[in-house]
Amino acid sequence: MQQSYEPVEAPGVDRTVRVLVVDDDPTVSEVVAGYLDRAGYLVDRADDGPTALVRAAEHRPDLVVLDLMLPGMDGLEVCRRLRSRGPVPVIMLTARGDEEDRILGLEVGADDYVTKPFSPRELVLRVESVLRRSRPDTGVRPLRAAGVAVDPGARRATRDGAELTLTLREFDLLSFFLRHPGRAFSRQDLMREVWGWDFGDLSTVTVHVRRLRGKVEDDPARPRLIQTVWGVGYRFEAEGE
Repeated sequence: MQQSYEPVEAPGVDRTVRVLVVDDDPTVSEVVAGYLDRAGYLVDRADDGPTALVRAAEHRPDLVVLDLMLPGMDGLEVCRRLRSRGPVPVIMLTARGDEEDRILGLEVGADDYVTKPFSPRELVLRVESVLRRSRPDTGVRPLRAAGVAVDPGARRATRDGAELTLTLREFDLLSFFLRHPGRAFSRQDLMREVWGWDFGDLSTVTVHVRRLRGKVEDDPARPRLIQTVWGVGYRFEAEGE
């Protein structure tokens, strides 16, 4: 893990925000927790999956930094169990560079991932970015199209009146599509506008589109709402035709 940066306090940090760091490597855990603490967050730590679930039950975290490879119970299973208790943003840590491992993390609901070795300062900025996007946006009016409704202020989405269980990024992606019906966006556009990144693994966008289709489409294999525009990217069809 790179440690060449001095920790800096992220702007606008709420010092009551609790972050749970789960990693069985004591050096990684200590450094990450130290940077987050100095950035103004309350930090809990766990070195295995079962302990992480206990810590999360004792003090509900606002965000979890979760290592993929853990003894006893891997990070994927921990993420699944955390998600079963309710929505919580998750940033996955992985020592593996394989795309398959990153996609697995996204498939179980991770909102972001960071590959080891990484800069702790970059991780702090990622944490701040994910938390900022998880806050309700009371200044944006509710959106509705093709039977899908999104209330940014309540962070609530429905389809034909039925509640949709969405991750942070899925909610943001759906909201973005509803704000721009009928317009095609490349994966680079979506990475920049939804994730706020000018760089990154574009498979992240592909996975989230696939997951979102599974929740809003009658037949995800033949999507009517979130359509693929070959050679460009994706487009939300407000009429769902």
